[in-house]
Amino acid sequence: MNAITLFGLGSAALVGLGLFGLITKPQPLHKILCFNVLGGGVLLLFGVVARRGAAAGLGGDPVPHALVITAIVVAFAATAMAVALLRRLVAAGGRTASESDHPDAGGDGA
Repeated sequence: MNAITLFGLGSAALVGLGLFGLITKPQPLHKILCFNVLGGGVLLLFGVVARRGAAAGLGGDPVPHALVITAIVVAFAATAMAVALLRRLVAAGGRTASESDHPDAGGDGA
């Protein structure tokens, strides 16, 4: 198993963990973090594909690396904005999810 295959498997694991978290976690902060994990997996996969093409003799193309660096900066800015909006939502309403989103909510009012 070479390094490219190992990074490809790691990328698939990150994407899978991110999707699992997005589907199963109802809390908004968890969803933001899971979306970041998913994005990291996609960026790693993009880097693996670019590296595999360079290893096959197609030449080193700097465009995929520039796109990954740009995507990292954009993801950081989007995460900062999402966390700021979440903090403002908590400050305005005191909670971020409805009662039915929490698994421990009984619904009987007691």
